[in-house]
Amino acid sequence: MNDQKFLQQAVELALSNVEQGGRPFGAVIVKNSEVISTGVNQILTTGDPTSHAELNALRLAAQNLKSTSLKDCVVYASGQPCPMCLAALRMAGVEKIVYAYSNADAEPFGLSTAKIAESLRDDPHDQTGLSFIQLQPEQETALYPLWKAKQS
Repeated sequence: MNDQKFLQQAVELALSNVEQGGRPFGAVIVKNSEVISTGVNQILTTGDPTSHAELNALRLAAQNLKSTSLKDCVVYASGQPCPMCLAALRMAGVEKIVYAYSNADAEPFGLSTAKIAESLRDDPHDQTGLSFIQLQPEQETALYPLWKAKQS
């Protein structure tokens, strides 16, 4: 089965990343049974907290496909995608994600994002540890209407 093959590839990327001093996460993006892109977690090497395997693979897939839509793609990930990655994959139109290890599997190793996912279910204004403020600009810029007009 292709799912197992591509999932194994994501896990092997994660294992290789660990061997090189990185975090244990790898991702493979596939379209029509062809690998479009791969990625590993590079937070430690780049200093970028968004450098997750899925996001790195997503960025490369969009470049390779010359499209921000990954509607017909499948994402294979070594671990359950975090809320940030899940949101980005949804925004890109991904409809299928296959992952090897769950947040429950990751919890004993300090790698679970379940608590973050749970807190994100609350209204941002009600989240503990987050000051979330809407402030209107002093001068109206008609930002969104301007954008809409440029799309026509």
